[in-house]
Amino acid sequence: RLLMIRHYNLFSLRGAGHCGRVFRKVFCATPEGQAPPRHPRWMGVEPQNTPQPSSASTGLLEAAYQRITAAWVSSAQQLGCMDVHVLGEGDVDTEVLDPAHAVLKLNSGHTIPVVGLGVYLCEPGAQAYEAVLSALRLGYRHIDTAQVYGNESDVGRAVRDSGIPRKDIFVTSKLSIRNWGKSRAQAAIDESLKKLGLDYIDLFLLHAPGSLDTRAETWAVLESYHRQGKLRSIGVSNFGVVHLEKLAQTAQVTPAVNQIELHPFLQWPRLVQYCQSKDIIVEAYSPLAKGQKLDDPTVKQLAQKLNVTPAQLLIRWGIQKGFVSLPKSTVPARQEVNLNVFSITIPDDDMATLDGLEADFVTGWDPIRDAPV
Repeated sequence: RLLMIRHYNLFSLRGAGHCGRVFRKVFCATPEGQAPPRHPRWMGVEPQNTPQPSSASTGLLEAAYQRITAAWVSSAQQLGCMDVHVLGEGDVDTEVLDPAHAVLKLNSGHTIPVVGLGVYLCEPGAQAYEAVLSALRLGYRHIDTAQVYGNESDVGRAVRDSGIPRKDIFVTSKLSIRNWGKSRAQAAIDESLKKLGLDYIDLFLLHAPGSLDTRAETWAVLESYHRQGKLRSIGVSNFGVVHLEKLAQTAQVTPAVNQIELHPFLQWPRLVQYCQSKDIIVEAYSPLAKGQKLDDPTVKQLAQKLNVTPAQLLIRWGIQKGFVSLPKSTVPARQEVNLNVFSITIPDDDMATLDGLEADFVTGWDPIRDAPV
């Protein structure tokens, strides 16, 4: 087997003050014949034809593992770090450096990567295809599309061309409100599966509360496809508390997620609390407020203090809140920056400062308030 050691670099800590924060070390052994988890900085580094280790080499690796663990624990103690966490087999941690391993568990039993690429307003065709392919090569494992975006086919083609096993990529799409009602919803879901070229979709959402007259029967269609395994998880988008309560009166399956516009300037505290109380994961679209708050003085000041970009600060805020974040970019360099948030920790006092930026700042449509109950 190949021993993989991932760690924070002692010499890259941003000032002595950071030595007192939680200092995580991750040690994991990758089974023989399997590629190690990919990180953007590891692109192009793939083990080939990993040999079967001898018992002697296995023993040496185990001894090395113990020595390295002891050395890092000793170093961390000398630096005055509060905690050293060595992950064991089967552990899941949302603060590892490898973005493919940063996941949350859905109420459906499946897991969802905490950072995904949103493809809203990605032009169908070359732009959407190249954006998704670039993101997957950089380490993204979660792509969020929708029927109304018109780029499901491009997303599916990029997923296939990436060479990454299908099971390792989480794909979300959404049912357009134009396709509500039993027969229309069935045809539209089948069409999404066909356009994506997939046997199943990992997460499928009602894109908005839509019409009360057909909401219950449309959700029942999603439940049916969920039971068939064609939709691994199902959820909603842009639903307020009253919409969720109304849906619960007839639903047999609780939504796995509620995807809403969410960032420090629009926090929906009552809605978030309700979703969390019902085991509904909250997904944040437009986590960068469509770029309109990247120059906010408080955001810029905190980003400079933590030596991160304003975008990384806003994405990391959502992750530490327990949200799934869906930043959108077609530029590979920005995609990589947006994904590299797993070695960042925002201190509690700075999180409180960001929490104080609430301004009910809606950048797009507002069906949470406007859609009929």
